[in-house]
Amino acid sequence: MYQFDKQFLYDMTVCKGDQNCIVKGNNYRFTVISERLVRLEFSPTGKFVDYPSQLVRRRNLGKTDFELKEDNNSLQITTRYFTLFYNKEKPFLGSKFDPMKNLKITLLSHEKDRSKDWYYGHPEARNMLGNMISDDIPVSDKLKKGLYSLDGFASFDDSNSLCILDDGSLANREASSLDIYVFMYDRDYKQALLDYYKITGTPELIPRFALGNWWSRNITYDDTKIDHLIKKFEKKKIPLSVMLFDNDWHIRNINNFKDLKTGFTFNDKLFKDPKILVNKFHSRGIRVGLCVNPDEGFYPHEANYQQAADIMDIHDGNIIPFDALNFKSIDAYINVFLHNLESYGIDFFWNDSRVTDVNKLWSLNHYMYLDSGRNAAKRPMILSRGSIYSAHRYPVLYGGSSKISWENLRKLPFEYLNSSNIGVSWWSHDVGGNHGGIEESELYIRSTQLGVYSPILRFHSARGDYYKKEPWLWDPKTETIVADYLRLRHRLIPYLYTEAYNFSRSGVPIIQPFYYNYMWVYDDELYKNQYYFGSQLLVCPILDKMDHTMMRTVHRFFIPDGVWYDFRTGKKFPGNKKYISFFKEEDYPVFAHAGSIIPLSNRSDYNNVGIPTDMEIQIFPGVSNTYTLYEDDGVTSLYKEGYYLKTSIDYNYLKNNYTLIIRSIEGKSGIVPVSRNYKIVFRNTKMPEDITLYFNDQEIKDFRGSVDGNDFVIEVFNVQTIGQLTINCKGRDIEIDAVRLINDDVNSILMDLPIETYMKEEIASIMFGDTPIKNKRISIRKLKNKKLSKEYIALFLKLLEYISEF
Repeated sequence: MYQFDKQFLYDMTVCKGDQNCIVKGNNYRFTVISERLVRLEFSPTGKFVDYPSQLVRRRNLGKTDFELKEDNNSLQITTRYFTLFYNKEKPFLGSKFDPMKNLKITLLSHEKDRSKDWYYGHPEARNMLGNMISDDIPVSDKLKKGLYSLDGFASFDDSNSLCILDDGSLANREASSLDIYVFMYDRDYKQALLDYYKITGTPELIPRFALGNWWSRNITYDDTKIDHLIKKFEKKKIPLSVMLFDNDWHIRNINNFKDLKTGFTFNDKLFKDPKILVNKFHSRGIRVGLCVNPDEGFYPHEANYQQAADIMDIHDGNIIPFDALNFKSIDAYINVFLHNLESYGIDFFWNDSRVTDVNKLWSLNHYMYLDSGRNAAKRPMILSRGSIYSAHRYPVLYGGSSKISWENLRKLPFEYLNSSNIGVSWWSHDVGGNHGGIEESELYIRSTQLGVYSPILRFHSARGDYYKKEPWLWDPKTETIVADYLRLRHRLIPYLYTEAYNFSRSGVPIIQPFYYNYMWVYDDELYKNQYYFGSQLLVCPILDKMDHTMMRTVHRFFIPDGVWYDFRTGKKFPGNKKYISFFKEEDYPVFAHAGSIIPLSNRSDYNNVGIPTDMEIQIFPGVSNTYTLYEDDGVTSLYKEGYYLKTSIDYNYLKNNYTLIIRSIEGKSGIVPVSRNYKIVFRNTKMPEDITLYFNDQEIKDFRGSVDGNDFVIEVFNVQTIGQLTINCKGRDIEIDAVRLINDDVNSILMDLPIETYMKEEIASIMFGDTPIKNKRISIRKLKNKKLSKEYIALFLKLLEYISEF
């Protein structure tokens, strides 16, 4: 028998359900996995599957309480969430006119709008879908089902997935058997998602470098161009964390073979020494990924061809076909070609296979991912198209090649949101699109801003001289805005990494759809794309072009309950309310709730994404809060053995008295720097009258206190990371209200318009005067007699409507 390496083997002891939770007959078997989840099996031959599948790894979650009633003809299983009725030994589907005759599961809900009964073949039309595949690979819609549904239940048919055997290989199932998992959770979606993770596998913590800025272009780089590229980013002080090479790194044209997508040997005409190349990136804090695609097989010119031929028992010197479901093919691919490339220092691979057979794509993702984490010194990661089954287990997912267009930008937020419905966070889409279309400055800016507030930020484009992904190819204003946002992305890494850790532990996705809490927005085009970005931020993406007359984007958004603050400006927005605002190109609608604590790196002009020695912590007023910062080495899997540090950031809010306590609470010393410089930014706060700082019980006298706009800033240096830093600020009326007023927005628009100053003053007196809006409209129209253009008259009439609306 062919022997797989140990990293591909499963723990088979947890694959079979708890015997106390199994109800079975000759041809059926039901496993009550949890009070929300039941497995339904039907086999004409009475053979049931206890092996793990492509979807499910574990079926024993411990004993579940349920009530069983049965007689010779039927049975009934009841938990806190559902009741299952079944006519014994009958097919699951009753008849065309009565599909629930033989089997039905009733959701135990007290809500009148719930669809109560699930049955085999139920259309589940209210399922919110899961978006588990890439855009450029055609797969039927039925494979996109998610867990979240307005019905309060969802099912997954696992009947046709492959089984994973004891040796790690894959096998087909009995053709006519059924294997179905039904989640009956009512409104308890979070617990249903946890059950889903428990049976399919929990999300892994991705490497820290994956959260920075990725760079990739489908052009022919060489040693000289690479050196120029790195120096250009450094000169512009734009940080990078990942360099991802597209196809041209390997030999593509040799003998009669042209434009090969398959290749595993560096082109020595482009790169003299791959190790030196990779070391050059590593020395600058940049990780390296390679695009690989085995679809075309292994060619004779490859450096390790003969070794692969020996494994495959092929000795004719011809192309070795590749089959992702052939175990020797997988062995040759991984152990011969990929391991050889890793010896150069390559950090991860982009699996660019374009097979439409989802089983083959899954097999590639599965074995490549498990192999990438075969030892604790390297945390597993790949980049690949989604392969349907348990896609969250194989990060990062590649969104596929997309057109450069506003239409494509508008689709992205909802794709991110739907992914959360199936527990997937780590999607990576080409910032600004990949090919075709028209390169527009505004589209480039808005795409980058969305990328900054997305799970993975990755630039990529098709081959061509006129694609403008580099910020410095644009005009100075565009370059400045994009560069500032890319620096912000790297500053956000301490927050993003903590949220990534929380995702891997609690199962709460990085992006949480706004419609989880406000269901009415799902069908509302104005608000449906909003989402929570981690635990502290709300993003309301801008997806439409600006009004070029006012030089702003008119944007409507809904602020949830509580008080929220514009993350950039600090403007205050009372919640449970709809707003309209006007955003310049450099502004983006991201909000922090009252009491939000956002840890940032205070260095943004260099590539290193490691644990910062200079940390900025932004604190928003109004509510007490605690945020637990998580840190480890970011690269290895040693965190699973306790090599990490958790630091509590505790904000105690009183209107005229703020206390911030930063203290290490769990983990090991030596993980983070011995000491740190802290910059604490109390947003919307005046200079306090009394400021005291302590480390443990010793008062700190050497610190700086200053005011930056509407924020109060404390800087303290060389503070030990193991111990407790306490900061107390007292003063009368130190909190700045900063409520956002629409008149301020309109005044800002008026300030920027190319209109004579005297005319601006007259317009302002009309717009902000106390007269009725009807009279204001008349006065604005009369400005035509003073040479105010029709364009501007129409603009101010529109702004009057916005003012009256809000």
